[in-house]
Parts: sequence; structure tokens; C-alpha cells
Amino acid sequence: QVQLVESGGGLVQPGGSLRLSCAASGFTFSNYYMNWVRQAPGKGLEWVSGITSGGTTYYTDSVKGRFTISRDNAKNTLYLQMNSLKPEDTALYYCTRGGGYWGQGTQVAVSS
Repeated sequence: QVQLVESGGGLVQPGGSLRLSCAASGFTFSNYYMNWVRQAPGKGLEWVSGITSGGTTYYTDSVKGRFTISRDNAKNTLYLQMNSLKPEDTALYYCTRGGGYWGQGTQVAVSS
């Protein structure tokens, strides 16, 4: 069965960095477009970034130039490198795949 397991969240000061990982299993990871989606406290879901099977990347405007999505198809792993973090980046971050597959999320908190 499809499984997506995120890790790498935590508490970081404004301006800091974190790298999120998403370990995928149960499907041919290299064939799929993958996304990161986040949900800030008390707010709705927000798409953050996506990457095609060929490595083309897309970002929401608020993270362009600060976040980098990447994938390692040999390791079946999706990444999100987050730099210059801001308090408004505080959210639960989910790794998602088409077909309605989501991980359990990893919490990111940006605070001094």
C-alpha cells in the first residue's frame, strides 16, 4: 500500500533553516508528481511546492527563492529545503501524491 512518511520538522528561529524529508513506499516513486502542502494553525490547506517525475519544480509565490523541492528517486524520498524561515511558515507540512495520498505531516514552528 502507498505510504508517505514525513520527517525533519521542528522549532527554529526566524531566518533559520530546516530540511523536510518524505519517505515513499508502495508505489513507483519515480513515476509520480509529488507535492508539499501545509496547514497553518487555524487556517486552510495551502499548496507549497511540486516536482514532476522529470524534476521540474513549482512553488507558491510566498516561498520562491527560500524553499527548494527535490527528489532522490533511488532513495524514494522527497525533500523540501527551507531557508530564511519566517513565523508565517509555521504549519503542519504534508507530503502528497495524486490519488489522495497524504502523509501524517511534520510540524514546523518558526519562533524566537
